[in-house]
Amino acid sequence: MGTPITAASTSAARAATASPADTPIVRTVDLSKSYRRGDQTIPVLVDIDLDVRRGDFVALMGPSGSGKSTLLNLIAGIDQPTSGRIEVDGVDIARLSERDLAAWRATHVGFVFQFYNLMPVLTAFENVELPLMLTPLSRARRRAHVDAVLAMVGLADRAEHLPNELSGGQQQRVAIARALVTDPSLIVADEPTGDLDRQTGIEVLALLSRLNEELGKTIIMVTHDPKAAAVAHRLVHLDKGVLGDEPDAAGAAGHD
Repeated sequence: MGTPITAASTSAARAATASPADTPIVRTVDLSKSYRRGDQTIPVLVDIDLDVRRGDFVALMGPSGSGKSTLLNLIAGIDQPTSGRIEVDGVDIARLSERDLAAWRATHVGFVFQFYNLMPVLTAFENVELPLMLTPLSRARRRAHVDAVLAMVGLADRAEHLPNELSGGQQQRVAIARALVTDPSLIVADEPTGDLDRQTGIEVLALLSRLNEELGKTIIMVTHDPKAAAVAHRLVHLDKGVLGDEPDAAGAAGHD
């Protein structure tokens, strides 16, 4: 994380991700998650075996309540499984303590949420800088990182604006910059276009696609929109907590 992410670094990023492209960055084995409700056990995910290759762009789809967001949260280390294994970049995160998991999450995963989750009293710059406050970077290095990612998402001229002074699309781009600022190995996005109009959603998806193609970022995105899923390289379908067939995303988008 010592070098800010810039357009000039994209060739090196592609080279770094090219050689291990066949190595899964995410692997789940017999992954299950259930909740207790009184005397009942409610299964949410059942024996999920999933590999995500380094540099891939995966869309998770399925009906409401199918377990999409739960699976995303498990992979991102936000939640813990009931059983099974989750390996991310070679680390079995299901075995980490809460403290170690929090430290791992801060440096390895970038989060993009449907409703942006920006701090309303902080400027765009300060919101993007927040993840770096947990690192040993100097103030000057933090500024360099933040300036670089804000420029990458096209918001260099909005750095001092508060969230309520930005459009929905601009707020989501700030959130994407915040996800990118620690140079994580994995970006997870939960319905990133769900609160946006169609055109703004297309622009946000184009930005995510650019991060995947130019920086080699691995992206896992939950979406209910087949047109959003069409941007991904691969579609994973969940139904009642079980993985279904995996048609290609472009093909799935034709059945809107």
